[in-house]
Amino acid sequence: MGHNEERRGPRNGHLLWKYEGVGEAHSSVSGGSVSARGVLYVHSAPAALCPHVEWAVAGVVGVPVKLDWEPQPAAPNTYRAELNWQGAPGLSAAIASALRGWQRLRYEITEDATPGCDGVRYSYTPTLGFFSAVTSASGEVLVSEARLRDAMERAAAQGLDLAEEIDKLLGRAWDEELEPFRYAGEGAPVRWLHATG
Repeated sequence: MGHNEERRGPRNGHLLWKYEGVGEAHSSVSGGSVSARGVLYVHSAPAALCPHVEWAVAGVVGVPVKLDWEPQPAAPNTYRAELNWQGAPGLSAAIASALRGWQRLRYEITEDATPGCDGVRYSYTPTLGFFSAVTSASGEVLVSEARLRDAMERAAAQGLDLAEEIDKLLGRAWDEELEPFRYAGEGAPVRWLHATG
């Protein structure tokens, strides 16, 4: 009943990706390098976009991806899905790039911190566009000293509200817009994309 597929490196034959019909795709990070993990949350997508999301993610990971789409109660006639992944650091950026600018899609992609790499969160909504931030091990947005100083200087020079400037750095507007979609998806089926090696 399950479909199995794997892809090996052209030079060394190391396993790069393995897809099992139950929805798990395994990635082997060659040479024992560090692997990262995270989650793709598709908060809402019209039915017509669902296969395109799968194809876009498959184009990044190199194997077919099939998500379990569930109706999204927060937005009638849309669907939601989650994909837990593990692979090379930077995979979240590649997925975010593949999905960036899709006007009727709401999504978030997280990547946990690994040795030598910060964690990151990408968010997209049709009304706000794209947001990215560095994150801590617990998923909190981290703002660098330079960005804080810039916000303080901009607020002072232009008479802006410093709290609003900090909210922009933290992505508060994205959190507020996506929060109803996050709660509506609690308990939904999740697919896994794993790294091995």
